[in-house]
Amino acid sequence: MSFVLDSSVTLAWVYLDELTPATLRLSEMVGQSGAWVPLIWRLEVANSLQNSIRQRRIDAAFRDKALADLSALKIETDEETNAYAWSATLQIADQLRLTPYDASYLELAQRRQLPLATLDKELRGAGKKIGIPLL
Repeated sequence: MSFVLDSSVTLAWVYLDELTPATLRLSEMVGQSGAWVPLIWRLEVANSLQNSIRQRRIDAAFRDKALADLSALKIETDEETNAYAWSATLQIADQLRLTPYDASYLELAQRRQLPLATLDKELRGAGKKIGIPLL
């Protein structure tokens, strides 16, 4: 089963101290069925890794290896994210009091009729409110 993957789960794979049995299962699911992400996903992941370099949690070599590993996964970027940014995504953000960034994951899950994998409590709560299955 394919699903929408958010950056919180992705980063749990990168930072091994955040890895759990549940996030490991999601990684296996990506290997089997693939996942979808909105256009913002790569920037969110890159931002977190860049911040971790600044905080001296990781170094640039670790970041580059992590990005290479993530690039090898069956993760599809939704090219239609921008087409919905100022309409459906913004409506979801308004309705659920979310950032448009977070709302983009819900919009994608809703539009593609896929479950959402996230560790973000606020995003999980919002997904439940509008009936999006959560992993």
